[in-house]
Amino acid sequence: MGDAAHAESLNHEVYRTPFAIEPSFESWKTPDNYQRNHLGVDKLLDQMKVWRVQQTGKNVGGVVAYSRGFTDSPDAEVLAQGFNVGKEYGAVGIGRQGNFLQWGYSAPPSQMTEPGRKLFLNCIHYIHRFDGKAPLVRRRASPRIDAVRLGAIINKINGDQEKFFVGQFPEELYGKYGQDPDGLVKYYRENLEWVYRDRVFKVDEELKGLGLDSNRKIESLQRLIELLDDPQHAATAKQLLTRYTDRSFETGQQGRQWLAESKDRIYFTDVGGYKFKVVPEGYLTGK
Repeated sequence: MGDAAHAESLNHEVYRTPFAIEPSFESWKTPDNYQRNHLGVDKLLDQMKVWRVQQTGKNVGGVVAYSRGFTDSPDAEVLAQGFNVGKEYGAVGIGRQGNFLQWGYSAPPSQMTEPGRKLFLNCIHYIHRFDGKAPLVRRRASPRIDAVRLGAIINKINGDQEKFFVGQFPEELYGKYGQDPDGLVKYYRENLEWVYRDRVFKVDEELKGLGLDSNRKIESLQRLIELLDDPQHAATAKQLLTRYTDRSFETGQQGRQWLAESKDRIYFTDVGGYKFKVVPEGYLTGK
């Protein structure tokens, strides 16, 4: 991580408690790698608002984690986006997952700025609240936005491009998009809500065929459970519920009972395997 953090996350309580953080903001040139790796529709501005966490003179380094998929479970949050040359915009500079504080800056307190030192102390104060609450999710798959990111570079791979393609995308798409990164990106952007990873990035045509507009909405889960009682769609619904949960439901009543008991604690995670999961009772108490 470089010396600075972006200014987007200053509404979090770690900037207020127990010490008030009052950073001095600067305008820095947007790194070329931010523009090159940006997955958003709009181009990034030429200048970015940042503040210095430390004073080492470095601007190149690693990151705590990529932003892609980092917050798709309720036990993870970005406390600061780190300014870095070499990684994508939005990469995590300071983060929390479960009871782990992830501090991406390298300087000792003597080389931190005054706001940086206060933030470090505030983060230690904050993480104590999560003592004993181990992370809920371990990485089992790549987040769906990686289909867009990797699709954009299929013609920039050194070596066997076809091998790379079929290692990430369904083989049947190679004839249509193997030499068309823009077309492949467009395909996955338009179908992003139905993407899941099963060895490669797939689009769930079965779910689309049922008229459901996403595989990660609680409404889709509810509808699949309802369809267990519909003889015409029960087999497909059961197949999809197996795909997207760790449970097997034989009847709609079983599914509704589970949903009623767990509804307020259900979340969907790409990184955790494209599954609806349930937060353990009491886990989020005190957050």
